[in-house]
Amino acid sequence: MTGKADFTEEEWELVSEGPPSAGLIVVTAQRGGVFRETLAIPAAYVEARQLHGESQLLDELVTARPERDHTHYRSFEELKQNGLQHLRDAVLLLEQKAAAEEVAGYKHFVLAVADKVANAHREGGTSVSDAEQAAIEEISKALDAER
Repeated sequence: MTGKADFTEEEWELVSEGPPSAGLIVVTAQRGGVFRETLAIPAAYVEARQLHGESQLLDELVTARPERDHTHYRSFEELKQNGLQHLRDAVLLLEQKAAAEEVAGYKHFVLAVADKVANAHREGGTSVSDAEQAAIEEISKALDAER
């Protein structure tokens, strides 16, 4: 089992910032609902805590407060591109240090955060707007995850 102790401080920061980065990509994909969608990020962590014991990596990740990248971006596009690269880098690191099922669990959690955010506020009469769905698809592609 892989846990925080298997990473340097910088590596753990990279891994721990991935899920909130995905959430922020979805939050900024569509105007409206920013407050509810932002609150959905920690709510996804609370839900994930209920699955405690399935993965040391995820247990340690979700028991901590969601940490986000504090870089100030000039545009949504810059935030999105940096966030997607951040996710790619985190997955590459995990593929080197963690078991395949732990990597899959991380990807699943990142997508769960993105989905929770997208469903937190109805836009245009739909649960998930086209812009949010496109953002989730880009996140999935960055993770190289099947959806």
